[in-house]
Amino acid sequence: MSTTDTRDSEPVTPVLSPRASIILAAVMAALAFGLDQWTKYLVVTHMQLGERITVIDGWLWWYSIRNSGAAFSMGENVTWIFTLIMATVAVYLVVIVRRTRAVYWLLALGGLLGGVLGNLWDRLFREPSFAQGHVVDFISVPNFAIFNVADSFICVCMVAIVLLNFRAVNLLGYRVQQPVKDAAKNDDMSEKNEK
Repeated sequence: MSTTDTRDSEPVTPVLSPRASIILAAVMAALAFGLDQWTKYLVVTHMQLGERITVIDGWLWWYSIRNSGAAFSMGENVTWIFTLIMATVAVYLVVIVRRTRAVYWLLALGGLLGGVLGNLWDRLFREPSFAQGHVVDFISVPNFAIFNVADSFICVCMVAIVLLNFRAVNLLGYRVQQPVKDAAKNDDMSEKNEK
């Protein structure tokens, strides 16, 4: 996630002004957070804990559970640690978004922030107690952990971030290139090797 200057004169992705960037990321975060909390509300108010509803036979179920741990129920006895980690990640994402201008980065970071905030909200305000709340999970597919909409946003946005890094697109929308002095040094080495 670099903002390093490059030799490209034009960005390789759409870019926005500082104000529009914050608005786009905030809208994306609000969408992810709102959708996550709305679906959790439906699960809590319309399903019994442990109830399972078939959506696509053999492929998809709604399965109402509460998760005190991380993915695959790891760390169930240290819920407060996940709360601290999620709060730290949320603050870090807000700081990064303020430096970001590239639309694709803003969508990915905003969605990631919304997903993190969705699960953080559960940790802070759901039973059994503040900062140790259990996350509402309900999406069940074969041979995988039971998850929720926030988890989905987190995973999809992390894939998008990996792809943006793989394409060497920085937060400002420019392709990150090898610094000029390093490129010159490599050219000199190549010339020496050819001799």
